[in-house]
Amino acid sequence: MIEVEAVTMPGATTRFCKTWWPIYADDPQWVPPLIFERKEFFDPKKNPYFNNAEVAYFIARQGGRDVGTIAATVDQNQLETEPGLGLFGFFEFIDDTDVAKALFDAACEWLREKGMRRMRGPFNLSPNHEFGLLVDGFDTPPCIANPHNLPYYATIYESLGLVGVKDWFAYWMDNDGPAPKTISRIAQRYMDRNPKFSIRPVDKKNWAREIELVYEIYQDAWEHNWGHVSLTKEEFWFAAKGLKQVVEPDLCFFALIDGKEVGVSVTLPDYNQVAKKMNGRLFPFGWWHFLRGRGKIDTLRIFILGIKQEYQRLPLGAPLYLRTWEAGMARNVRGAEASLILEDNVRMRGALEKLGAYVYKTYRSYEYPLEEGVTIGEPPAEAEPAEEAAPAEAAPAEAPESETTSDGAPASSVSDDAGPMEATPTDSPSGA
Repeated sequence: MIEVEAVTMPGATTRFCKTWWPIYADDPQWVPPLIFERKEFFDPKKNPYFNNAEVAYFIARQGGRDVGTIAATVDQNQLETEPGLGLFGFFEFIDDTDVAKALFDAACEWLREKGMRRMRGPFNLSPNHEFGLLVDGFDTPPCIANPHNLPYYATIYESLGLVGVKDWFAYWMDNDGPAPKTISRIAQRYMDRNPKFSIRPVDKKNWAREIELVYEIYQDAWEHNWGHVSLTKEEFWFAAKGLKQVVEPDLCFFALIDGKEVGVSVTLPDYNQVAKKMNGRLFPFGWWHFLRGRGKIDTLRIFILGIKQEYQRLPLGAPLYLRTWEAGMARNVRGAEASLILEDNVRMRGALEKLGAYVYKTYRSYEYPLEEGVTIGEPPAEAEPAEEAAPAEAAPAEAPESETTSDGAPASSVSDDAGPMEATPTDSPSGA
């Protein structure tokens, strides 16, 4: 017999999260969350996300043990642009369709009671947190702030009637030496022709000022992303608090024109390599793994690269990318992930592939109608090779080398990074 129990956060955080350990017991790629961090995240008194959202949490029990979880969310900011849309996430379950269905039905019923007409997910808890179901690329662990799940999840999703509506790609780039000549040439030419352009690293000593600048760029650059929900300033600051501990100034840069910050690039060391060994706890030995392991991290995630819309026709992504590449070489990293890239952002995908990057993980967003007659998004098309990006270096300096892509990011950027803003060493069970 399967029982589904509604639970209240943050009191049930440990039980809710600990349900996942047995599910992933045999998966060497899973990265456990830090329980103390999740307690803060789930606490309405601490996380300002709950000022504008209502969330219901459910745990499934079978045979006297917890075997799955789900959360259902009504986000008032999301409803402003997509009325009637409810969200689901933290949908974890053993390999049992009946368990998944019992949880799913509970979430659907709660959303219907709130007046929602369709649902989309998985989001943990919103598009500004970790999102997407992994459908390809199970043989490697997730990078920081990206989710992970078992292969059978997609089959069970489909058996429940969930329909895939959008795919997101994580690209991998090996560190094979100096930056490709194409990107170096574009970047150097632009910098030579535009002496008013400059790049500076993030200054952690002036963290408040820097976060305000990033928020200003974020509000402008990500406005037209698919499914985008703008973070309130309070939410942004909450995310920044978690981000500060993993930000390294030599990997994060502002692009300036006439001394004004118009673009930002944030690349993070992949702290999931450390979090995995902490096994969800800071004490008694988690802190030791953190201090000992942080200097051994050998991969990066290009987490944010955004340019204000007014400047998106300039190739500002190229010098930012070049600077990041050089920083990665100085650290002698093994490689970097650029994510998440929308499937239909063919210009961005083409540019990445010209740089030698390749898709190594695919995440999917799903929808489900909560009422008869409700239309949901079209299923994602079969994957096709990305269109070849026109060689930007062949265009004059004033040409649109960086026209806005379908998800609101400059095409010359390394990554449109429609991923979550929340970034802590352990938010994989996820990019702004």
